[in-house]
Amino acid sequence: MDTTSGTLDEALERLHTTGPEFRGFLSNHGPMAVEALVRHGQAGSVHRWVDHYATKLENVPSPQSPLTDANWQQAMGDPRRVTDWTLYMARQVEERPWREVLAEWWPQLLPGIAGAATHPVIRVGHAVRTLLDEGEEAPRIAELAHALGYWAARHTPLPVTVRPTGTASPADALAALPHVADQRVGVLKGLAQLPGTDGWQTAAEAVDAPQEPDAARAQLAALVRAATHRYLDYGHGDEVLLVHAATAPNAVLRTLPALPRELWAPSLGAAWAASAALTAVYTPDEPLPALRTGALEPEEVFARAAAHGDEHAIKLTDTALDVASWTPDGDDRALAAALRSLELIRQDV
Repeated sequence: MDTTSGTLDEALERLHTTGPEFRGFLSNHGPMAVEALVRHGQAGSVHRWVDHYATKLENVPSPQSPLTDANWQQAMGDPRRVTDWTLYMARQVEERPWREVLAEWWPQLLPGIAGAATHPVIRVGHAVRTLLDEGEEAPRIAELAHALGYWAARHTPLPVTVRPTGTASPADALAALPHVADQRVGVLKGLAQLPGTDGWQTAAEAVDAPQEPDAARAQLAALVRAATHRYLDYGHGDEVLLVHAATAPNAVLRTLPALPRELWAPSLGAAWAASAALTAVYTPDEPLPALRTGALEPEEVFARAAAHGDEHAIKLTDTALDVASWTPDGDDRALAAALRSLELIRQDV
């Protein structure tokens, strides 16, 4: 990751002057996208990208009233309190090591992983990856506080509890999920259909979710791979929201090394439930025709995503490169899924 020029930190500082959402409900993807751009050798494009993206963004919302250790429970899941949450989390990471703060809040936030279409946990995953791999500069710790605060403000449990007890692989379990009746709806209305979708809970609980930490981590990686591969065939169901079926569990996977091992299995369970829910809400019945790509190189694929400019395409490609790095021979199907996103998502810059 090329951070010698301070590009990432400068971009984060710029983005921290903007709110976590805009147009009422759209998530600010800036911190996530710039982290991926810098990591994959595209630092030179970051400030131009932010210049364009910032034209969409809004100011930081006004704070309502301070949160404390005694009263934060009343503000959990209240998006009107997002700035109160950011300030509260900022104090937390100023007073204690960030890993300690993360470990304390992770089990509190995990049940609300579906909040804001999983964008908050994805933002946490990008922040933690940088802190673990590249150093603990102040803007990066501040970014973790912003991400945790956003998650707390948008904390949204799924309307059905999923307790996996089966033996199916993530790929087989995702393929077997029944779909909600009306897929032409927003995320909350889509998720609200899950309790009434015949067989959904049973199918979701058929996946194997090991409790041993290393096995849970391996199964989480298998989920990321399976969801990324599925995007190649089914991304047209919703070219944006199905990105999160892969990027949300990958954000959890990236966070595991910073968490106590006893939290790894619960993290798999929550990530699976979120990915399975998005899959059921937006996967179409019929796959797309095969995508002809030729030979694929990860760096070239990411350069194409950077040139495309859409934040979701950048993030899915970032995850696809992770998947491709897990095997010696790479993963052309994952890279092809990234190219599919460039085909499906409207070009932004």
